[in-house]
Amino acid sequence: MAKPEITKDILIEELVNNYPFSVRYLMEKGIRCIMCGEPIWGTLEEAAKEKDFSDEAIEGFVNEMRALAAKGEQDPMPEKKVDVKKLGEK
Repeated sequence: MAKPEITKDILIEELVNNYPFSVRYLMEKGIRCIMCGEPIWGTLEEAAKEKDFSDEAIEGFVNEMRALAAKGEQDPMPEKKVDVKKLGEK
């Protein structure tokens, strides 16, 4: 199955599951996509807008993450991956 394209409309859950490097990338931008063990729901754009990022900045995030994905960027700590699907299970 092909990975979804990184766009401003990608759901955070899809982004994190398909592009693990995105967790660190977004944290470095001040956008936490996992807080207190709970994933943040919604789209990349919604999460960025909550932090007052402009449309231009969001487009920059999308382009940078696409470039990282194209280079095959890997999560530097694969043993620390979080399965966001399991976070919602009780």
